Amino acid sequence: MTPALAASAFDSLRLDAVPDQEALRRAYELPSDAAVRKQMTELTEQTRRLIGGSSLVLVATVDATGNCDVSPRGGPAGFVAVLDARTVAIPDATGNKRLDSLQNVVATGRAGLLFIIPGRATTLRVNGRACVSTRPELPSQLTAVGKPPASALVLGIDEVYPHCPKALLRSGAWKPEQWLPADAQPTSAEVTLAQLRMPELTIADIEKAEADSLKYRYE
Repeated sequence: MTPALAASAFDSLRLDAVPDQEALRRAYELPSDAAVRKQMTELTEQTRRLIGGSSLVLVATVDATGNCDVSPRGGPAGFVAVLDARTVAIPDATGNKRLDSLQNVVATGRAGLLFIIPGRATTLRVNGRACVSTRPELPSQLTAVGKPPASALVLGIDEVYPHCPKALLRSGAWKPEQWLPADAQPTSAEVTLAQLRMPELTIADIEKAEADSLKYRYE
């Protein structure tokens, strides 16, 4: 018999959580006219240029039962192709092969993207319909991120929204003097070792596996 899980802070906080959208709206002032008007349904020349300057995009998806996932995708600036004013495509670089994002897209046909440009406080949100394409001629339109991708995540744009820079300014994301020192947080290997829960493995084993993964990341 599986032991009952201990109650979490979430279980307590949800008891008096905001019950509906009307109650949520009462807790805030109305958005400004500019915040509403700058949402568009297609790319402008300027938002195309933002995508062309982005080397990192966060991909948000959800499966058929509502479980959410956000995964990073990276490559040289411009690795996300703008196929037209309402379509973008992300090549699927070699990763862990879990296919979490792609399976969710196949299940629901939706995705959300957040484009990030290193050194810039501007981010760009693009949401819409999505599919996974293995059309043979598509890779030729995509910037290389290793070997030719097995597929591409294609998004048909329903919403384009440039975010104000406040979040990245508050975080000091691009200011090294505000970063925590390396010894103030666990290393990638330490985190992975704890997640794997395999006593026979050591930090050295994980560090070697990570180094090999980066060395052979295009295979």
